[in-house]
Amino acid sequence: MRIACISRGSYSRGKEVAETLAKKLGCPCISREELVEAATKAGIRVGKLETAVLKPHIFTERLALEKEHFQAFSARYLLERVVKDGDIVYHGRAGHLLLAGISHVLRVRVVADMEYRISHVMRQMNLSYEKAKRYIEAVREDHARWVHMYYGVTWDEAQQYDLILNLSQMSVENAAAALLTVSQLPDFQVTPASRRAIDNVLLASRVRVALAEREDTSGGQYTVSASDGAVSVVYPLYQAHAAEEIRAVAGGIEGVRSVACTQAQTNLLWVQERFEPGSEAFREVVSLANKWGAAVELLRLDAAGENCEGGAQLVTYGAAGQPKDVKTENNGGIEEDTSEAGGAADDGGLRDTLAELARMGRSGGGRAVRAAPHAAAEFVKPGVGYTLAVVGEVFLDKGQAARTRMSRELASLLHERLRVPVVTVQELKQRYLFNPKSIINLLLLSAVAAAIYAAVFLNQEAVLDFLHGTGAGSRIPAAVCVFAGVPLIAYIYGTVARLVLKLLRIE
Repeated sequence: MRIACISRGSYSRGKEVAETLAKKLGCPCISREELVEAATKAGIRVGKLETAVLKPHIFTERLALEKEHFQAFSARYLLERVVKDGDIVYHGRAGHLLLAGISHVLRVRVVADMEYRISHVMRQMNLSYEKAKRYIEAVREDHARWVHMYYGVTWDEAQQYDLILNLSQMSVENAAAALLTVSQLPDFQVTPASRRAIDNVLLASRVRVALAEREDTSGGQYTVSASDGAVSVVYPLYQAHAAEEIRAVAGGIEGVRSVACTQAQTNLLWVQERFEPGSEAFREVVSLANKWGAAVELLRLDAAGENCEGGAQLVTYGAAGQPKDVKTENNGGIEEDTSEAGGAADDGGLRDTLAELARMGRSGGGRAVRAAPHAAAEFVKPGVGYTLAVVGEVFLDKGQAARTRMSRELASLLHERLRVPVVTVQELKQRYLFNPKSIINLLLLSAVAAAIYAAVFLNQEAVLDFLHGTGAGSRIPAAVCVFAGVPLIAYIYGTVARLVLKLLRIE
């Protein structure tokens, strides 16, 4: 089951490389055009999505749902061909991003000499040199916008690929021969873990497509994951009325053994080293999740990550706490089986906490990261829809000063990557939850406000005489009182109103 995804620009000869490689492997060569045609026949408005890349103002909520449908359909289409044909070669725009989590996919980018591309366009489209160059640059920008809109990544970043082939001084035949040799390396052979990942991604995409195609469930943005037949569907608050239909649609797909549905309007990311379902921090995070109708996604930072010799490791867990995938970067070998790599190790209470969140209908899944502290934030994917990130107790093996400094650095990195507020567990309680301190503040400030208003209204005549006093000796104190008093009263009134709204769980 070798899978090669070749990313190509316009007139870069990537199609020729893909077709030659497929011929050498004796497997089907699937183009993006073929995939788009199949999606269009299935009723997906791919043309409208293409237009929305060029004109973002027309990107409506309906098109956002269409985008999710197209992504799931594309993943299902490719993986069903993998299951049917064994090996496949796909060429198009960053197709490997559709198959995230499948470790043995060979990710290739093909580039060609700019002068060759320009001359080809000049002949093909009868354009001048400058117009042909502008055309190629415009198409490249469109492709880059498409990839960024769909996957939140930069199309031509080198780290997106295992191999970049420059055809400036290499023939198509030799490029394909090189890829054939690379595809035979152990790193790109199917393993029990990657075969399980194929089954999981395929099952999740089948469920997501089925939800999009059913009229009563087509209006929701779902996050679907699967692990050995156990499917988790996170649905938005406005789809709560269709919860039973969602469960029925997912349960009707072949291969689904169980379905867990979680209602979520948004996601909270909780980062910690060790989790405890019965802890005060857990109760506070869940309280906020219930208040916002959010799912809680857990990210565990392994204390041993700083000394990780085999490369950064990521273990993904489903909503109910079952390990789904183990990914190790730069380890130079084949991945271990998921159950062995992810199941036996100490998970820091992650699985128990996820199981409790799932029981409460608030689980958004979780991940355990074993990496250097400065690299941990890179495992958090932007574009998920987080509203808030909470940093709990991390770097517990450090001294207090080092722990505080590293926690602040992590919070800064998360904020830069996610562009959402990042708070500590202590700040969470103070800023978002009504607590005993809030009660004291509410009572004191309410008493002060009541006293000020009572004093003013009961002594209106004296207050007016003071404010309208004549002479410099009277005007200056009156101006000082107004200058200092108005902001003070506004602050007290605003704080009381905010605390009352917090008490009533109104944002």
